[in-house]
Amino acid sequence: MFDEAQLAVLLDNMAEHCAGLLRGRQRVAVIGIRRRGAPLADLLTERLIAMHGMAPPLRLDLLVKRYADDLTLLHPETQLTEQAQHATLDLSGYTLLVVDDVLYTGHSILKVLAYLVQKQPAAIRVAVLVERAGRCLPLAADVVGARLEIAPTDIIECHVPPFESDFRIELLQPGRATTPDGQDHV
Repeated sequence: MFDEAQLAVLLDNMAEHCAGLLRGRQRVAVIGIRRRGAPLADLLTERLIAMHGMAPPLRLDLLVKRYADDLTLLHPETQLTEQAQHATLDLSGYTLLVVDDVLYTGHSILKVLAYLVQKQPAAIRVAVLVERAGRCLPLAADVVGARLEIAPTDIIECHVPPFESDFRIELLQPGRATTPDGQDHV
């Protein structure tokens, strides 16, 4: 769906939108949701500094797990693992930019927001590379690279270095086979 060159344009656009949301804020933290949200947060942070003159923000990552990469439910409830150094972290007065690869049902973002609200930030903004149809919760991202309306059974797979060798987004359609003539068949 998107190759590395197209994703570079998406990230540039996302950084521009993020810069607008963060402009004038003195204390900013960029928080990546591991796994793939963490390197995306790094890429956005690099652009915010290089292209928009932002001072280097505080960079953190949170580990949140509900689904495997193929959307197989791993945990009945979304799990957020707090790292020891985050337990006493004072984020009061910070503007937080939470970065993830895909916003789908909203469970992961909701868990992160509930956790971060306890840290008493001034504001929380959410940036996602892909927002897809199918949210179960009334959540939306402030900054979105691409909005995709796809079938509930389809899977958006983000390949993000260093977890994969190349940077791309694929659409997987389980149960569909492609024939040599390029046609999809169920």
